[in-house]
Amino acid sequence: MQQESSSSRFISALTKNTLALILAGGRGSRLKNLTDWRAKPAVPFGGKFRIIDFPLSNCMNSGVRRIGVVTQYKSHSLLQHIQRGWGFLRGEFNEFVELLPAQQRIEEEWYKGTADAVFQNLDILRQVGAEFVLILAGDHIYKMDYGQMLASHVRNKADMTIACINVPLEDAKAFGVIGVDDSDRVTEFEEKPDHPKTIPGNPEQAFASMGIYVFNSSFLYEQLIRDADDHTSTHDFGKDIIPRMIKKYRVFAHRFTDSCVGAADGNYYWRDVGTVDAYWEANMELTKVVPELNLYDRNWPIWTYQEQLPPAKFVFNNDDRRGSATDSLISGGCIISGSQVTSSVLFSDVRVNSYSTIEDSVILPNVDIGRYVTLKRVVVDKGARIPDGMEIGLNPEQDRKRFHVSEKGITLVTPDMLGQSLHHAR
Repeated sequence: MQQESSSSRFISALTKNTLALILAGGRGSRLKNLTDWRAKPAVPFGGKFRIIDFPLSNCMNSGVRRIGVVTQYKSHSLLQHIQRGWGFLRGEFNEFVELLPAQQRIEEEWYKGTADAVFQNLDILRQVGAEFVLILAGDHIYKMDYGQMLASHVRNKADMTIACINVPLEDAKAFGVIGVDDSDRVTEFEEKPDHPKTIPGNPEQAFASMGIYVFNSSFLYEQLIRDADDHTSTHDFGKDIIPRMIKKYRVFAHRFTDSCVGAADGNYYWRDVGTVDAYWEANMELTKVVPELNLYDRNWPIWTYQEQLPPAKFVFNNDDRRGSATDSLISGGCIISGSQVTSSVLFSDVRVNSYSTIEDSVILPNVDIGRYVTLKRVVVDKGARIPDGMEIGLNPEQDRKRFHVSEKGITLVTPDMLGQSLHHAR
């Protein structure tokens, strides 16, 4: 018991002396029209959250309470969400979530890469005075105790630590692929290789970077300054910073399996919902009886901004129309009026009018679905109005004339595609 208490105090001291930077400026173009008007971290997920709520909640639950969110691409909805939902920390306790939009503080240019996004905020980072800097991607779904990673970083006397996970070989081309020695010290790193190296003894998987890094702060600042002076660099952690460091400095891998929260039966949940198919699949997983991602865990809650909405409502119980939902997530403010919802995720304030059928679909907030509508394997973006009698997801060839249909046959519907533009340039 004494040893456990001592270890907890050790980790607590580390997290209190850490500044987290969440890189949330990317568009996420593989999500197609879902990111026409919002950055990828602002995309809604799981019925009531946004993607960025997951790294933010991991910080809160890990005890990392000094956080900067670096933004750039179409960040209005992201900024609004953070201001409304994450303004509860008290500056008097040296706790904060600060927004760091591209301000051209050091150079008269926008962020040119992940490393440059941190470099251009170097004066702000130095003012915080943290001993460690935790750099996070703002666009992944997972639950992780960063305190365990920080403890591993200190025990290894590392200059930099990279969180890593096993990924299928066919997916590894989208990651930084890592090679390690027996002590998990990084010996090789290749960013998005055409022919990824496999894990020794496991020809079907590669060892990949999660885009989560811990640095000793003074060491990070030195590396950023050196990189900024290198005119041949693309100013990216994966392409430039890490490959140059591994032969000269102490760079270690931290296995996600050592700090994943809520893993059951060896299932270590981490999702890059970077495509329409992956986004739909990750939401659909939540409708299972026992999903791999536990959103009901009070020991590691996912925090978010919540509107004050009435409870979900189901009306009519007649033979010809019955309001019902099975194997589905239905959020506050929804009204299911004489329609059937099956294996779907409905975000807040969705109205499903009578005689409609919704199956295997993800419906984002403030969508109005008319009467006699059929939706199957569909993602409907925020604010869309589906006209009476429309059928989507039944005929891919017909859908492609008007909507985006993914490789796996998921149909993405946005207000613009329906001629209902919510954004006007003039």
